[in-house]
Amino acid sequence: MKREMVKKVVFVVALMSLSTALARAVDSANAGPRASTHAARVERGAYLVRTMGCNDCHTPLKMGPRGPEPDMARALTGHPSDLVMPPAPELPPGPWAWVGAATNTAFAGAWGVSYTANLTPDAETGLGKWTEEMFIATMKTGRHEGKGRLLKPPMPWFIVGALNDADIKSLFAYLQSLPPVRNRVPAPVDPPETDQ
Repeated sequence: MKREMVKKVVFVVALMSLSTALARAVDSANAGPRASTHAARVERGAYLVRTMGCNDCHTPLKMGPRGPEPDMARALTGHPSDLVMPPAPELPPGPWAWVGAATNTAFAGAWGVSYTANLTPDAETGLGKWTEEMFIATMKTGRHEGKGRLLKPPMPWFIVGALNDADIKSLFAYLQSLPPVRNRVPAPVDPPETDQ
């Protein structure tokens, strides 16, 4: 009798172990490729952000020991909301075409004044409510949210838009993986109307 009971207990334990192992294998098979694909996409996006110079404009500069350097504590947060810019200086006629703020996040020229966007996934001030489709459309068309106002210089949307969709999706995946930072960037300012 004891022997029969031991066999049953061993059988039940083995069955439970096999069931648990199968459940883990199924979970791993279902989540593994997606997770690794997403991780690979985020990694590719981080690489593209580094090599394409996104931090050059979307990360404010601060003064470091060797001069201006990116303030990585505010990486990809765009023009600082607490930095209210005075009116842009008037450019004299000639070869000078634009001026930039010391933070390298605000620019003025014939297009008016532009401020670099907050690329973190903050829902109210960044890309938190954007979809992948909106991001791709923005990069392909040069229009805000893929359908709104034209993006202003110096945003090189046409360069980003020349990437294949997989790379643009990777950029978006990386940006969405960042911690959201609340930083409301001012709206762009159109140039003054001139009488002609």
